Amino acid sequence: MESNIAELCGIVMSELEFSHKTYGEVFYTFVLGVQRRSGYVDEINVMISERLIYDNPPRRNQFLEIKGQIRTYNEMAGGKNKLNVVVFAREIYLCEDFGYYENYIYLEGFLCKTPIRRTSPLGRDICDMMVAVNRMYNKSDYIPCIAWGRNAGYGEKLTVGTRLLLEGRLQSREYKKKLEDGTVENRKAFEVSILKMEEI
Repeated sequence: MESNIAELCGIVMSELEFSHKTYGEVFYTFVLGVQRRSGYVDEINVMISERLIYDNPPRRNQFLEIKGQIRTYNEMAGGKNKLNVVVFAREIYLCEDFGYYENYIYLEGFLCKTPIRRTSPLGRDICDMMVAVNRMYNKSDYIPCIAWGRNAGYGEKLTVGTRLLLEGRLQSREYKKKLEDGTVENRKAFEVSILKMEEI
């Protein structure tokens, strides 16, 4: 069983944008919109190799199915490290069943920071967690996760190094960040919203 699985079905919301080139292979990113039952649309960054899309690149408003993994990497922005969260596509399909949205994440990894429990602006118990998921070539992805309600209380008691199995969805949310000069900047965060969590 793989330790990092992402399965998405959603609508293409942006044009392809060049990301980087490595070992002669070019990678692009685009935004996939996945609608929740509430109607809110999670805007998820997808990274894909040119070799998967050379004969049929994704186009705006296409409805696609993506199978891959969550990947994270650090990027310097404004003199500070920024953690980027993307879904690295391994398979891509044009969906015939337009409008059937899917957002499923399965992770098996290790708690790598002390969990932080807090209360949301709407008064809900939440717990922020960082989970390290190992992959090939001695690399790891450090994936922000958030637990709610009873899972938040359970997550708060876990210690660094605990091995976890998680299921949930990848969500995007906008928030306002107050900067040192007093100005407020709109930002976007990405995290796995945990629906199921158990120690291994």
